[in-house]
Amino acid sequence: MKIKKVEVFAARLLLKEPFIISYVQLDDMPTIITKLETDEGVIGWGEAVPDQNVTGETWESTYQVIQHELAPLLINESPFAIDRIHKKFNGKIDGVPSAKAALDIALYDLMGKITGQPVYQLIGGKAHEELQVPQVISIKEPEEMAADAQRYVEAGFRNIKIKVGTNATMDIQRIQAVRQAIGEVTQLRVDANQGWNRIDTLKVIRETADCNVDWYEQPVKAHDLRSLKEIRAVSPQKVMVDEGVHNIQDLVNVIGMRAADMLNIKLMKSGGIYPALALANLAEAAEMPCQVGSMVESAIGTMAGAHLAMSRSIIETNEMVGPLMFSRDVAAVTYDGDVIQLSDAPGLGLEVDEEYLKSITRFSCYIQ
Repeated sequence: MKIKKVEVFAARLLLKEPFIISYVQLDDMPTIITKLETDEGVIGWGEAVPDQNVTGETWESTYQVIQHELAPLLINESPFAIDRIHKKFNGKIDGVPSAKAALDIALYDLMGKITGQPVYQLIGGKAHEELQVPQVISIKEPEEMAADAQRYVEAGFRNIKIKVGTNATMDIQRIQAVRQAIGEVTQLRVDANQGWNRIDTLKVIRETADCNVDWYEQPVKAHDLRSLKEIRAVSPQKVMVDEGVHNIQDLVNVIGMRAADMLNIKLMKSGGIYPALALANLAEAAEMPCQVGSMVESAIGTMAGAHLAMSRSIIETNEMVGPLMFSRDVAAVTYDGDVIQLSDAPGLGLEVDEEYLKSITRFSCYIQ
């Protein structure tokens, strides 16, 4: 069975409310959806959600790279030739991980559909009984974030993640306000998205010591592993690296420096499921617990991340929250309270609404 056609859709998904983190505010989410079709008519779906501040890619550049550089490499390839395909991708162009992820995810969807298996069965089987998701709260005034957090806890969410990383003094107030609002039982995670320096980070950790934070995520710039190491050495709470690790070489450096306790794996940073599995395996060898994070993907990227998270015991947490943040998605994802549901349907287990996808698409192309 060979790939005969690739379609690419540059779309924008409407958010329920603006998504605000330390370096950007998004009023809608630009995404690139890919559709692979074999000579026997089997369809596989993938997605790229680039972030120019993290992956070095824009929405427009990702579309162009897929159209002109990567998608042509798939024509007449077997969907199962995943190792060879990634070598072709990397030989053609360096970096561009979300562009590669868009096609990698679609390949796994194809493989699952061809074999009649859900993706998680192809990559490790069921390592967890369930996948709890947190609610993620954008940067706002402390009292607004506290009110959001309280509302989510009352709705049944057992894990709250808050975005910070603007002003350290205000961020301390945000963390304290949210912890007071959610009580002592609910898990609390803090993500600065590179927004602090070493001194600010140490101040925040010191002054929120009584807030029982599960971990502080990527407090300093991605390249500043020395500061991350120094923070980890004195922090009573765990430190998670996110933007500081894109690929296996980055993780080797983090492990060698003992710069972090935990790793946040994102398909859009790693280049898809195949390279993400390598990260998980190396992290497991180093006894470094992982999370599968989100760039706020649609149902397609979300379910790819969920299948990855389900397949590895070293992946202890996830943030498969994108579908909770959209007014309408390109496919249905089911949540039972704060637990994302994976079916035994083949591939990613999704029925993509192509009519709706086309209605939110700004430009598209096909390669065959």
